[in-house]
Amino acid sequence: MTALALPTARQEAWRYSDLEAVAAVWPVPPAERINVAAGESAVRIVAPQAGADGVVIADYAVDIAAGGTCAFFILNIAGRLGRIAIDVTLHDGAHFELGGAIVGGAGQTLEIVTTVNHVEPNATSNQVVRSVLAGTATGSFLGKVAVARDAQKTDASQSVKAMLLDRTATANAKPELEIFADDVKCAHGATVGELDRQALFYLESRGLPPAEAKALLLQAFVAGAFVALEDDAARADLEAKALAALEALL
Repeated sequence: MTALALPTARQEAWRYSDLEAVAAVWPVPPAERINVAAGESAVRIVAPQAGADGVVIADYAVDIAAGGTCAFFILNIAGRLGRIAIDVTLHDGAHFELGGAIVGGAGQTLEIVTTVNHVEPNATSNQVVRSVLAGTATGSFLGKVAVARDAQKTDASQSVKAMLLDRTATANAKPELEIFADDVKCAHGATVGELDRQALFYLESRGLPPAEAKALLLQAFVAGAFVALEDDAARADLEAKALAALEALL
C-alpha cells in the first residue's frame, strides 16, 4: 500500500480504523511482498510490539504459485492502533491459511484486514480469527474472498468469533464473498458474545479463583486461532504472549 492520499472512513477497509493515529504515521512503507514458488510452502508469524501510544500498520502482498502453501499466524495486541493487512493471490491448487487473534483493552483499535483472491481453479483458503476485547477497545476483522470466473473448485472458509469482556468494547466482523465461478464451496460465519457463565461457574466451583477461571477460558478461546501452527515452540510462544495480554485485561 503506497497511496499518498490519507485513508478516510468512506473506504470500507478503513471504516473502523483510528484515522487520527493513521495520520500520525502516514504515508506508510509499501507492502512487504511474499512470493511462494510452485509446490513450496511458507509460514509467517506476525506479533508486533508497541507501547500504549504506538501505531503499527503492516501490509503484506502474497502470491502463491500452483500447489504452493502459505500460512500466516497473527497476534495483534499492539499499541493504540495495530493494523495488519494481507492481500493474497492464489493460483491453481494453492492454499492460504490464516490464524489470527486480537486481544485489546482500554482505547485500542486493533484490525486484521484480508483480501484473498482465488484466480485459478482448485485453490483453497481457510481463515480463523478470534478476538477478546475489554474497556473501550475496538477489534475488527474485514475479510474479502474474491473468486474469479475461472477459479472453479474453489474451497474457501472464514470463521470469525469475538468475545466482549465489557459492554463498552466493540467488535466488527465483516466476512465478504465475491463469487463469479459456479462450482465452488465457500462458507463464512461470524459471532460476537460473552464468556459462558455456566463454564465459568463450573471452574469456580472446582476451586479456581474468578480471574484464573476467566483467563483459562479465554486462553482456550484464543488458542483456537493457532491450532494449524505445526511448530510447537512457536505456537507455545504465541499462546504465552496472548495469555499475558489476556491477564492484563482481567
